[in-house]
Amino acid sequence: MKDNSLAVFEDYKIRRVYDEESETWYFSVVDIIQVLIQQPDYQAARNYWKVLKNRLNKEGSESVTKCNQLNMEAADGKQYLTDVADPETLLEGGISWYIGLISSFLLPFLSRTLPC
Repeated sequence: MKDNSLAVFEDYKIRRVYDEESETWYFSVVDIIQVLIQQPDYQAARNYWKVLKNRLNKEGSESVTKCNQLNMEAADGKQYLTDVADPETLLEGGISWYIGLISSFLLPFLSRTLPC
């Protein structure tokens, strides 16, 4: 993993990491959810993901098992393990079923942030 950068979408910062080996971007799931529910409070978005993740786990959703954890820099400047997903997982998995906005709301944005 090399490129750690922020993508900005409607004044929300979405943390992401680019894996050169697999040529894949990984996005912070909590940051994506924060945009989707338009929640300015990071902790509220984090709690939303925690509840959603537990429900998806109970239902046996593959999208949760496809989420990885990577170290990402938080607002306090420290590195923390963060749930991340690639665009394919975000768009095909249970996350899109439960939130219902990813494909129409974030697809154009995610497409623009992917390398050519």
